[in-house]
Amino acid sequence: MSEPTTHRFASFDGVEIAWTDLGAGRPVVLLHGLFSNAATNWLRYGTAKTLADAGFRVIMPDFRAHGASAAPHDAAAYPADVLAQDIEALVAHLGLTVFDLGGYSMGARTVIRLLARGMRPRRAIVSGMGLAGLVESGKRTGWFLHVIANADSFERGSDGWFAAQFMKTNKIDGEAVAHVLRAQPVTPLDTLKALATPILVVCGKDDADNGSAPELAATLPHATYVEVPGNHMSAVTVPALGTAIKDFLTAPSRSRH
Repeated sequence: MSEPTTHRFASFDGVEIAWTDLGAGRPVVLLHGLFSNAATNWLRYGTAKTLADAGFRVIMPDFRAHGASAAPHDAAAYPADVLAQDIEALVAHLGLTVFDLGGYSMGARTVIRLLARGMRPRRAIVSGMGLAGLVESGKRTGWFLHVIANADSFERGSDGWFAAQFMKTNKIDGEAVAHVLRAQPVTPLDTLKALATPILVVCGKDDADNGSAPELAATLPHATYVEVPGNHMSAVTVPALGTAIKDFLTAPSRSRH
């Protein structure tokens, strides 16, 4: 298997976005979570390798204000749905036509935004996400804005402390990421119920950070639900996540009547 290579391109507004490429075959675009990056989310724990070994070309962007991508401080660089707009620009830049699309947590929310905006991947993966995290996303956004603003105030071992430590470990620019959070729209329930793409909803057994994943799967018209071990922070590290994504992407298409 080839080694991952990192590239950069100018997005829709000229902001530089980094993306990492691994493997060869049908493309699958994977989107990481908040305070994370492509390397932490997909490369470190083997998910990308699992998919590359199965014959996929794995394309992993760093969201703006994350990883090796630019992190402008100007609020004007973060219009509504900015993350979805960056991925639309990347797909156009790479000339992708037949491809799969997946994401974890904030990446999963971005997958749903892309589907709502008209992107039509062959199949989609929504991981680390529940129904409330989409239709009531403002609550989660508010909590993370509080973490950013008060990163040193949390009791050791608390949820806020872990989130702040993760942010610090990945050298996140809090001012820039706060703009990212404020640019995240809510997705209406009716929009979710109208999505035609086959979707895998995969979530840790003990992960309710973004609401109920089984409830999300029941809401989407063409969803498959798979549970893996772990909570919101640990589920992304287990081999079962990569296996679930690989099995979904390689399964024969089901005919619709």
